[in-house]
Amino acid sequence: MKKVLVLCTGNSCRSQIAEGYLKQFAEDKAEIYSAGVETHGVNPRAIETMKADGIDISGHTSNNILEYNSIDFDYVITVCDNAKERCPYFPSNAIKFHYNFPDPAKATGTEQAIQAEFSMVRDQIKQYCSNFISENIK
Repeated sequence: MKKVLVLCTGNSCRSQIAEGYLKQFAEDKAEIYSAGVETHGVNPRAIETMKADGIDISGHTSNNILEYNSIDFDYVITVCDNAKERCPYFPSNAIKFHYNFPDPAKATGTEQAIQAEFSMVRDQIKQYCSNFISENIK
């Protein structure tokens, strides 16, 4: 079974959203993990925006990449430039993918504007994850 790690700065938004979608699209064909180069906790708005699309990530935890040193990943996906630049050497033959999604946690303005930013980024990540699974796992 393939092992996939999604890596972001704080493992609070983008990587959590990606983990949720990758698990959904991969079904039982891959083990999906997410981590950060730091841990910031799972963002409540990320939980809300995923719930609005029918996926419950409320049980996810924010994990540090060092927790997964012993796992031999097949794929590592970085979802922000900061994580790509700061990622420590990872002893693995994993195939690396990168896509710099906007950080919805940095959205400002009205509550409606912030929710719209989360939804937009969620939809971008959903499409990326769907494509990733269809091209690499199934």
